[in-house]
Amino acid sequence: MRWENLTEGPAGPAALFGADAVVTRTIDTPEFRGITFHEVRARSIVNRVPGASRMPFEWTVNPYRGCSHACVYCFARKTHSYLDLDTGLGFDSQIVVKTNAPELLRRELAAPRWTGAHIAMGTNVDCYQRAEGRYRLMPGIIEALRDRANPFSILTKGTLILHDLPLLREAAEVTDVGISVSVGFTDAALWRTVEPGTPSPAARLNAVRTLTDAGIECGVLMAPVIPFLGDSPAQLRDTVRAVAESGATSVTPLVLHLRPGAREWFTAWLGEHHPHLVERYERMYAGGAYAPTWYQRMITRQVHELAAEFGIGPARRGAARRISGPDGPDGPAPAGATQLTLL
Repeated sequence: MRWENLTEGPAGPAALFGADAVVTRTIDTPEFRGITFHEVRARSIVNRVPGASRMPFEWTVNPYRGCSHACVYCFARKTHSYLDLDTGLGFDSQIVVKTNAPELLRRELAAPRWTGAHIAMGTNVDCYQRAEGRYRLMPGIIEALRDRANPFSILTKGTLILHDLPLLREAAEVTDVGISVSVGFTDAALWRTVEPGTPSPAARLNAVRTLTDAGIECGVLMAPVIPFLGDSPAQLRDTVRAVAESGATSVTPLVLHLRPGAREWFTAWLGEHHPHLVERYERMYAGGAYAPTWYQRMITRQVHELAAEFGIGPARRGAARRISGPDGPDGPAPAGATQLTLL
């Protein structure tokens, strides 16, 4: 692995961490077998989202790079190439841990230039992946945000978020806290092959129930809806019913999109597990990373109709994450908008 493009040297102050600040650990325990952790001391932790991004927020915090959830469709795979790491198995098993994330965040939030903008977490890789069970970075991160009354949101597929429930309740007393759990489908067979490192959909929905019972509003990002594998009327009905029964405050469908890096890995997986679908995917995604607008609108309409049937309303753009602004809860979504583009 080469770190030169991210360490001190020619990059100067723009480097992400010092060349002597990388410690690599391989832990031979059942829960971490096959995973290598690269512990680094980051130089910055609050990141601005590029202006061209479709994300409905401006600032993010990501304590990890790479993700042991190993979702075959994960759009963040491409980011591992910036570290000269493999975007396939390397993304799943070579995890970069920013061990100083809590103290760094506390310092950056206290800087005079910081104005208290909303911070989104879990939007690149999951901050409650298995590594969090070992490194426990999120409690310090939430404490820093709580102490500055800084609004934030978390998107996760991880049930480890329940460990931080007391802190989330404390933070919610002083600022806006938005929690969303990602559950794209409840099909157990599909889950085992496409999201092999995640807690089961049932476990995630149990986490939603626990959060809502504790007074923490929690929406479900129904993401991704996978064409031809997780989009049948029966599958959509089963998923929306389960979401409603979990007590979620909203459900927002997101159709699978395939950016470079993720596209190649997903296509290889598809060819191995569902070769008869390869040509159909090539046609559906011939226009780029996103499924055709007509398909997105069809899925959105079906999910919203089911949500109304089961007594759960769709979320407006950004509402589950309590993001203010023209596209958030303080203003209407743009006409013709069919889905968020977070995943």
